[in-house]
Amino acid sequence: MVPWMRGKTCLVTGANSGIGLETARGLAQRGARVVLLCRDEARGRAALEQLRSATGSAALELVRLDLASLTSVRQAAEQVLERCPEIHVLVNNAGLVLGERTETLDGFESTFAINHLGPFLLTRLLLERLRRSAPARVIMVSSEAHRIGHLGWGDLMSRRAYVGLWVYGKSKLCNLLMTASLARRLEGSGVTANALHPGVVASGFARDGDLGGLQERIAGWLAPLMASPARGATASLHLATAPEVASVTGGYFIGRRPRRPSRAAREPARAEWLWAESERLLAPWL
Repeated sequence: MVPWMRGKTCLVTGANSGIGLETARGLAQRGARVVLLCRDEARGRAALEQLRSATGSAALELVRLDLASLTSVRQAAEQVLERCPEIHVLVNNAGLVLGERTETLDGFESTFAINHLGPFLLTRLLLERLRRSAPARVIMVSSEAHRIGHLGWGDLMSRRAYVGLWVYGKSKLCNLLMTASLARRLEGSGVTANALHPGVVASGFARDGDLGGLQERIAGWLAPLMASPARGATASLHLATAPEVASVTGGYFIGRRPRRPSRAAREPARAEWLWAESERLLAPWL
């Protein structure tokens, strides 16, 4: 148990499997109260029982969160605010990659909605509670795939062209731009915002039937060469708990080391445009 984490309230999205599950495990082992935010309630409950058995912690809770539904995101945020007088760590971990273009029930392209709009809305709705709980930390699980992402000013929904990995890269670029904008808005508040690449991890990601075709088969072939989910959670746990990064904000990390993201991820004007556009799109739920 880590003394400075004892009793801290930490939220982890996508915590029922893979990196999210290992992040939740690590936080519970360090003495934190951990709220698992999961889309599938049955899988979430199974993860909850697994973590209780493995860590001996009774300070574990479940909230249903479906990032594909902005109404679900708002409902989850309301539950969290009702249950948690303080929030010290928010780990936006959940995400996906899709081989074919689909839209959510709210009418947004699914990869953009689930990987960017959902986490953006959740963070915005919890932001005032994070400020009041300072010192606090917001952590965004991005990816080195952001380097292949292109943020077209007029085609956020990828209507003109859709290639699954490129659209995924665009959503991960959005994660970094959001983190940069958030860090600027939180300057001096005691709340930090950082992003990370967890490494190439054998977590089941991109191998659950969503990516499709050759790309999914390649992911399966490469799985034996990938890091374990526990190793993939290292960067998230470092940013969530390490005293030496308590005042670091607006950074991008691979493992425990800061890295320079792509040029597109370092453009303040692009980041501010995305923030404003995201708020415009999400206005009915904010």
